[in-house]
Amino acid sequence: MIQNTSNLLLIKPCNFFCNPETSVNNYFQNSDSDSDLDSISNKALLEFDFFLNKLKKNNLNIYQFKDTNKPITPDSIFPNNWISTYQNNTIIIHSMFAKNRRLEKRIDIIDFFKKKFTVDKVYNNSEDHEKKNKFLEGTGSMVLDRVNKVVYAVLSERTSHDLLLEFCDFQGFKLIPFNAYHDFDKKKIIYHTNVMMSLCENFVIICLDSVIKKDEKKILLDSFNRNKKEIIFITMEQVNKFCGNVLEVKNNLGENILIMSSKAFNSFSKKQIKIINKFCKIVHSPLDTIEKYGGGGARCMIAEIFLKKKNEFRFHK
Repeated sequence: MIQNTSNLLLIKPCNFFCNPETSVNNYFQNSDSDSDLDSISNKALLEFDFFLNKLKKNNLNIYQFKDTNKPITPDSIFPNNWISTYQNNTIIIHSMFAKNRRLEKRIDIIDFFKKKFTVDKVYNNSEDHEKKNKFLEGTGSMVLDRVNKVVYAVLSERTSHDLLLEFCDFQGFKLIPFNAYHDFDKKKIIYHTNVMMSLCENFVIICLDSVIKKDEKKILLDSFNRNKKEIIFITMEQVNKFCGNVLEVKNNLGENILIMSSKAFNSFSKKQIKIINKFCKIVHSPLDTIEKYGGGGARCMIAEIFLKKKNEFRFHK
């Protein structure tokens, strides 16, 4: 098993703006009533293109699709919530909390994966789960230790305990669920695990201050220590700067790269950067508009592809 991949799916935005259907429990979103929607969308597009070029320059394989004009899907730039892939040649289509985010699921992308990669099974019970108001928003809800087969998950309106158990049952993962909050009076639940935690090959970045229960903190720390992960503790202020919303990948040269926004990079301490640089090269890009209005950062913009590439067909004389 491997933790990181060089094959990444990105969706180029078309109608990006602050989604009112997700802002009810995504406290990272900010909607300015005075802001012009076209201006927001255009700025997000510029940020996306710059981000994309940076990834390509760092020897990563980017599979880019364009968002469609209709239906309008303001959060399509975050594909990791509706689709995830695995080394056992499976694809999972996930159930989504917001009704307009359910429109992001695209058959053409699944069909492309089937042509380009080996796909033995596509699991898609998402509509049934959505009818029952049960949601599991991909690698937003789940931070996966793929090597040690562990799922770390903050329980929230978007992350159903039942669906986590179902996922672990057919993928053979161990579940470590916990509760995490923006505030100590427990009024604001952190909506996705991947905004307060990132798990890499050799280290983990986590805001343990957001985990109120002592027994849950101990379970998390015991798991990290058992799996030999160096721990980088971040504060809630750093979470709000998207320091938890980062992703480690491995490029075609075999280099480990930690992808993040420039805001996140500038919010890490020198000591934290030094630890990261022991294991990874850092690649960062400005994503201020996307983070402000979308409530997600660099990690959310990437759906990793762990499927095996099909062998190229060769003509023989």
